[in-house]
Amino acid sequence: MAATGKVAGESSGMKTKRLKVAIIHPDLGIGGAERLIVDAACQLAAHGHDVHVFTSHHDKNRCFEETVSVTVYGDFLPRHLFYRFHAICAYLRCIFVALCVLLWWPSVDVILVDQVSVVIPLLKLKSSSKTIFYCHFPDLLLAQHTTMLRRLYRKPIDMIEEATTGMADLILVNSKFTAATFARTFRGLHAKGIEPGVLYPAVSVEQFHEPHAYKLNFLSINRFERKKNLDLAISAFALLRSVTSSLPGDALQEATLTVAGGYDKRLRENVEYLEELKRLAVDEGVSGQVKFVTSCSTSERNELLSDCLCVLYTPKDEHFGIVPLEAMAAHKPVIACNSGGPVETVVNEETGFLCDPSPTDFSKAMLKLVNDHDLAVNMGNQARNHVVQKFSTKTFGDLLNSYVLNVYHQRIE
Repeated sequence: MAATGKVAGESSGMKTKRLKVAIIHPDLGIGGAERLIVDAACQLAAHGHDVHVFTSHHDKNRCFEETVSVTVYGDFLPRHLFYRFHAICAYLRCIFVALCVLLWWPSVDVILVDQVSVVIPLLKLKSSSKTIFYCHFPDLLLAQHTTMLRRLYRKPIDMIEEATTGMADLILVNSKFTAATFARTFRGLHAKGIEPGVLYPAVSVEQFHEPHAYKLNFLSINRFERKKNLDLAISAFALLRSVTSSLPGDALQEATLTVAGGYDKRLRENVEYLEELKRLAVDEGVSGQVKFVTSCSTSERNELLSDCLCVLYTPKDEHFGIVPLEAMAAHKPVIACNSGGPVETVVNEETGFLCDPSPTDFSKAMLKLVNDHDLAVNMGNQARNHVVQKFSTKTFGDLLNSYVLNVYHQRIE
């Protein structure tokens, strides 16, 4: 039975030991999951462990700069078959990675896996290792089950996901929201008393300095995927620009919106959705004021954060969301949907606004910041303090290290 997420050993005289830690991640690109994996690797290394990341794809031109000690296996395997069967292909690629780790990396103390749990039974063959599975969100809830054919295709995959997730020695999730969803979704595991521990993702606050300005520029950062609901940012911005009665002259006409985020031309959805967003900007009459930035570097992202008035975070029921933390660390208020992870990270009317996912509600919050510069500055300062206290990489690293040491010592007790 998998261990629950309780942290033990910190007060029981557990000695710190240099462990060999392997991290297996499907595709080491740019995104919230990848940010967490990079932070996990860096923090565990900072705690003295020997850490190595294994993946099926790693583009050095499209990854976080801190990414180090990476070995790629199986990049030749397909990501899809005629733009279908993405899940099966992801499983095969990760299984190949796991097999290579088993064959060529015999001495590993702890293996951290995320996103694809199907590799856990294979890794259990390495009896000397303990496995930790980090569940960003149940994959079966992210997949489409819209047709009978899709439901038939997904049924065995969904069953495998629950069964293999439960085989991990320790399960972690990224928020209380995800923990509750985990219990409702994997009822069999919940009935067995398997409860995940909560390990919030973090942000390196040191990389963000005082903002250059609070310019009349709104910023949206997310991957170019439909579930990220970027349409909301464009529609809310268009609605805001139509409101002129409360502003002197045509000050609002200077406002801009920048939509930035992870973009992979290999992914059909990324390509199609970017074109859809561009058409929406034209239809809303704001194409001249909306700028799209694809796969910006960390320094470019930080520059965008430094210059903006606030950040619009548009996904509904997002399981966590690292962008609000990055925005608040950069002294900027966040306007986000009042559901999912942001409810646990954004303090409403103190570090930003939690709104219904509608252009009307978002534009009202945006207008408050446009009309009151001091409000934006004060919220930004509170936001920075909030992240420093609760979501720093040190806090994340210390807790992750405790989890890793705990699961390792279960092996030798």
